Parts: sequence; structure tokens; C-alpha cells
Amino acid sequence: MRPRVTLKLATSLDGRIATASGESQWITGPEARQQGHRLRASHDAILVGVETMLADDPELTVRLPDYAGPHPLRVVLDSRLRTPATARVASGNTLILTTTAPHAIGQAEVIAVVDDDGRPAIAAVLDALTARGVASLLIEGGGRVAASFLQAGAVDAIEWFRAPILLGGEGRPCVASLALAKLADAPKFRRLGVEPVGDDLWERYARA
Repeated sequence: MRPRVTLKLATSLDGRIATASGESQWITGPEARQQGHRLRASHDAILVGVETMLADDPELTVRLPDYAGPHPLRVVLDSRLRTPATARVASGNTLILTTTAPHAIGQAEVIAVVDDDGRPAIAAVLDALTARGVASLLIEGGGRVAASFLQAGAVDAIEWFRAPILLGGEGRPCVASLALAKLADAPKFRRLGVEPVGDDLWERYARA
């Protein structure tokens, strides 16, 4: 059985994850970010695309007061192996999935998976994680990665933190193009709950 996949979004009111220049820290407030760390603690693995990794150099660890539990496996989708050995995720407990010939990057494990139009095929990504005992996966960025999992029908839940700011059409969308021809083809979700968290709004959805 494949991992249960949760897409975590932290956006402006108009669904943007960064300005046109790529500035994104911090769109949401400290309370929402703390809840994001609680989500990390409840998942076996965290996944980002290489663009997010290059832009933010995230640690992808659980940073909560007095947290003493395990940190999730860190997963990076990196078709052309652009992750530098100096990246914080290259320090260990990391799996880098590529479509090119793998080579060592710091202490990370690097493996090649099936190519899907130049990117790691989502089914192959989930198979690789299943083989490593991952039962729950949290996707944290970026828009192209979110779109790929949605197009594959692989997103089971969405945890959406929405800040009371507007970034406009030139901002970077939380979900890249889905190439939908018909409204009936749109991925559908049902709302489970909405609640304030600090100045932000936390919306929870499950696949319909």
C-alpha cells in the first residue's frame, strides 16, 4: 500500500507561496509555522522539489519546544541532481530521487527512479518510499511538485494555512498548471474544518 499523502500549503489569500522575486519567508505567522512542525512530527517523510530546496535551503526537521521524537525522512525530487553537497538536507536522513545517473551528494542517499516527462514519476516516488517503510508523506513545496501529485491523483489530504495578505497574479502559485480541459476534471476535496491559528486561517481537506 502506498503512503498516505498530505499536501501542506502556506499561502497568501490568493493562493501564492512567494512574490515574483521568490521571497517567501515568512508568509504565515509563527502560530501557523508551529502547527506545520506538528504536522512534520506526525509524518514519516517530508518531500520538496529541488527548486524549493535551492531557494530556501530548508532543514526539513521538526523544531518544537522539548521535542525529542524522531525526525521524518527528508525527500528531495531532483531530476538533474542540482542539490549541492553543502545543502542542509545533504547531512543525512535524506533520500534524493533523480532521473539521471546517481552520484554521491553529502551523506544523502541518491537513487534513480522512472522518468515521467523529465521528472520523477509519482508512482515510482511512492514505490521508493513504500520500500523504505514510509506510511505517511507530507509534501511541502513547491507548486510544480504539488501539481504533479494532484495530477497523479495521489493527494489524500490538504492542510492549508492562508495568511491575510495578497500577492497578486505575479506571485508564485501554490499549485502549478494542471492543464485542465474541463471543470469536471478538477481534483475534488471536501472540507473537514476551518479554524484561526494566530492571524492566519487553517483549512483542512480530504479527497472527495
